[in-house]
This record gives sequence, structure tokens and C-alpha cells, in this order.
Amino acid sequence: MHTEPRDQRPAPLATAAPPAEKTAGNRSPGRRGDAYRVIRRNGKITTFDASKISVALTKAFLAVEGGQAAASSRIHETVARLTHGVQEALFRRSPDGGVVHIEDIQDHVELELMRSGEHKVARAYVLYRERQASRRARTRQSADAVTQQRELYFTTGDGRRRPLDLAALQARIAAACEGLADVDAERLFNDCLRGLFDGISEQDLGTVLMMAARNLIEVEPDYSLVAARLLLDKLHAETRDFLELDPPADGGDGYAACFADYIHRAAGLQLLDPELTRYDLERLGAALRPERDRRFTYLGLQTLYDRYFIHSAEGVRFELPQAFFMRVAMGLAIHEIDREARAIEFYDLLSSFSFMSSTPTLFNAGTLRPQLSSCYLSTVPDELEGIYSAIRDNALLSKFAGGLGNDWTRVRGLGAHIRGTNGRSQGVVPFLKVANDTAVAVNQGGKRKGAVCAYLEVWHIDIEEFLELRKNTGDERRRTHDMNTASWIPDLFMERVMEDGMWTLFSPEEVPELHELTGLAFRDRYLDYEARAERGELAVSK
Repeated sequence: MHTEPRDQRPAPLATAAPPAEKTAGNRSPGRRGDAYRVIRRNGKITTFDASKISVALTKAFLAVEGGQAAASSRIHETVARLTHGVQEALFRRSPDGGVVHIEDIQDHVELELMRSGEHKVARAYVLYRERQASRRARTRQSADAVTQQRELYFTTGDGRRRPLDLAALQARIAAACEGLADVDAERLFNDCLRGLFDGISEQDLGTVLMMAARNLIEVEPDYSLVAARLLLDKLHAETRDFLELDPPADGGDGYAACFADYIHRAAGLQLLDPELTRYDLERLGAALRPERDRRFTYLGLQTLYDRYFIHSAEGVRFELPQAFFMRVAMGLAIHEIDREARAIEFYDLLSSFSFMSSTPTLFNAGTLRPQLSSCYLSTVPDELEGIYSAIRDNALLSKFAGGLGNDWTRVRGLGAHIRGTNGRSQGVVPFLKVANDTAVAVNQGGKRKGAVCAYLEVWHIDIEEFLELRKNTGDERRRTHDMNTASWIPDLFMERVMEDGMWTLFSPEEVPELHELTGLAFRDRYLDYEARAERGELAVSK
């Protein structure tokens, strides 16, 4: 039976009150702030945010009273009261909303401090504004000096020369430094100027900005965030150009607008599963959280850019970070009942860094080859067809980012008899060399080196050569520099080590049960084979 939720049931007509009119005067300060926009010094228009007034006031109080005052309830209460006063002054001036300049807001902050009798704090705030104004003036003078010395041009992707707008470049750097107290946008701008030259390509211009920020990471770690934001600008530009989209009119990130275009274009290029186009892309695009891009450090974002993001055959990246996380989430939720809801849940976990999937999942989820597993383990049989079949399997698994673990213990050792040819085996090492080179040749989807690990039990006749596989000296034909190695060690071996005793090695075709046994069963059978070797009943042992 259908029932309406209690809070949505209509009230009886006899008791219904007329709705109150919504006016500027009866809205709360938080709601009223939504009607205002702020013009920043670089000309960008942003949403009014009262918390920034609180932060500025708090810094002014701490500059006067010291850092120990940060926990003072008096300071917090005073800041809240002053912030409210500044808001009310702005709202009285423009009761119906509108646009206000950042300088006007700061003037109101000064005035509110003076009216409240906080003269020392007001003085500290005035001095801070003067220092910031002087710094901006020096930066403008530096830019003007460069402009006067030489008029710089940059070259667009289609070969056209255009004047380089240093003011826009400075604004771009300032935006990348926003909210980071310990970075110096002026210093970064001046470092960038030294790397510019006439005719610089548009791509190299972005590289100069990133390199200038990256070079300062050793001085202040927060420059890693600045470099990441500058790299993000480059990625946004690449994506818009590839998808043939105009920059957002509101100066925003444009995530929601380009998400559906990105999915359809990637599916059309056979880079993504066409089933992804049948999701509710508008709903998923609205769920993206662009602000989470600012959590990336430079190394993290550069790694994603180089290895993980979807790209065209020409190498153009057109997958933005939040779109990347959503694509992975869509691939994971593709068979769920309410798959949009599940995809959003997966996306929130990934994009908030609360959980991160393995590399194959990040590579392949949502693609035409959704291979999501990290590792594959196999046992190589003691026959030529089986050995090369295992190496072939390694190549195919590595192709789609699978890591490999091969148990080679069953392959007969050096000097063992081969019944089919009446010859002698070359042992396991030459085949390990082939497996090593296969992992190098077939890397993981072209995104990183193949990963393979070879396992051999410690009683195998080739164990001594096996332990030397990664040495930098010796016969290169019997070395595997790109392969990891591991060995299973039974308790009996460690007992012999503690006793400084002898340990006997066998070829596996003569001791077939040892590889399957553990514990006391292994001990008993090993001792039995050891006794048989001493009596000369085994052809290959030492």
C-alpha cells in the first residue's frame, strides 16, 4: 500500500497558514550569502564565502596575541561576531544580492575591527594589507619590465604566433597558489619569467610553469600541490581540445559538461566498453567532486597522467582525474542492480582516497578488457609443450597488467636424463631466461614493466644457480635481471642450517612426491630419498 512520508503529507485546509514571503530581510546570513559574488583582484568572479573572512580575522588576532591564542574560546567568539557584522554591513549595502569587490570586503573588515575596539588587531590587519599590496605592485613592475624589454609571443598548436599575456600568466600562477600560505606566487612567477623565450610553444609554456613549481618543492613541500594544479590546467586544456569543447563560460572546471562527451568519445574509439554509454551519465556527471583534484601532489597526478589516464592513439590524454575515478567505479558496478548508485559509492571511496583499487583494476575497469586481478600463480609442468604454454600464458596475462608467479620446481634439473631424445637436460635456468625476456617484451599494457616472480623449492638440484640469477657478473645467458626470485623453505632445512649440517639436492622427476608434501610427511619422504641417494639409487643428486 502506498503512503506518503509524514513530512510530505499536506496539512488540513482549515489549519494551513499562508506561506511566508521570502525576502532579503528574513533569510539567514548563510542563505543570503548565496546571492552574492566576489570579484577577485585577477578579475575572476567567485562565490561569496564568509569562512574566508573568519580565517583572515583569526590570522589577524593570532598575529597580535600569538599562536597560543588559537585555542581561545574568546577569540573564536569574537571572530564569529565580527564576521557576522561584516556580512550584515555588506547585506545592508546590497540587500538583493550582487557583486562586491574583494577590496570592499576588506575595508568592511577594517571598519568592523575599529568599531569593536580591536585597535591593535585592526592595525595588524592594515599593515598586512599594505605588505600584500606592495608585493603585488612589485610583481606587476617585474612583469611590466619584462614586457618593456621584449614583447614575447608563443606558438599555438596550429602554428600561429600570439602575444604572451603576462598578466594572465600571473593570474594562472596565483590561482594555483590559492589557499597555500607557505608558497610565494611572486617568486614562482619570477622563476617562470626566466624560462620564457620568444616563440615558445603553448605546450612548453605549461611545462615551464610546472618545472618552476617542481624546482621549489625542496624549499617548501606545498609547491608540489602548486605543480599538480598547473599540470591539471594542462590536462583540462588537452581534454577540451580533444573533445572540441569550449572553456566553461563561468570559469569553472566543466567536469559535468564534458563527462558524457568523454564517455561517448572513448567508447567510439573502442577504448571503453559501450555499456558505459548506457549509464545515466547526467546523474554520474553531477556526482563528480572537482574540488578533490586539489588533493593531488605533483608526483601522484603525474603518475596518473603518464600511466593510467585514457589516451588516444596519438597519445593525447582526455580523461580528467575525477572522470578517471568514475570510469573505474562504473566498470566495477556494471553488473549491479542499481548501478548508478553503486558507481557513485565506489567513486566516493576512490576519489576521497579512502580506498584505492589495484593497478590492473585502475587500468582496465570499464574497458573492453576488464581484467581486474593483480596476480596469477601457476605451476610449470616438466614437458617442453607445457613450459612454452606457460610462457605464452605469461605473455597474454602480462599484456593486460597481470603480475605473474610461476612455480618451476617440477621442471627437471641440470644433467637429468631426457627419455624422448636420450639426451641431458639443461635445467630450469635457460627457461627462466626466456620467461624473463618475455616479461620485458610484453609489458603491462604498455604502461609499466611486466612483473614476474619465479619460485623453486630449496631441494631442487638447480637451486644454487637459481640463487645467482640476479647477479651482475657471470654468463648473461644464465642471468635474469628483471625477474624476482623466491624459494620455499621447509623446517627441516632450517634445522640443518642450525646444526651446520648437510643438505641434499634432487632432480624433481626422481622425487615427484616431495613437491606436494608438507610437515612430517615431507620430512619422512625427504629423509627416505636422502638415504636412497646415499645408496646410489638416484641418478641426479648432490
